Amino acid sequence: MDITGHTVEQLEDPTGILSGDRYEFILNIEVPEDDELYSENGLYIKAIYVDEGNQSRVAQYHIFEKVTDRYLEFELEEDEEKLLKDFCREHISDM
Repeated sequence: MDITGHTVEQLEDPTGILSGDRYEFILNIEVPEDDELYSENGLYIKAIYVDEGNQSRVAQYHIFEKVTDRYLEFELEEDEEKLLKDFCREHISDM
């Protein structure tokens, strides 16, 4: 999986209940044709990244087909989840 582009937006918690800062990432991805995730229409991931100072995590993510915006019920492999988390951590200042 390669991340080919992204956008990031900080989310506001109007209730003040949630701890840490939350960011929504939209990540354009490419996967090889032999990968089960592959789609001719292209793919993107919507991810919520939580930064709580000394801890950070991807709270959730969903994979979508670009052209149709159709949700795909796939989970990333462990190394892909790590790539996603590391990418988000490195790019939260890109707003």
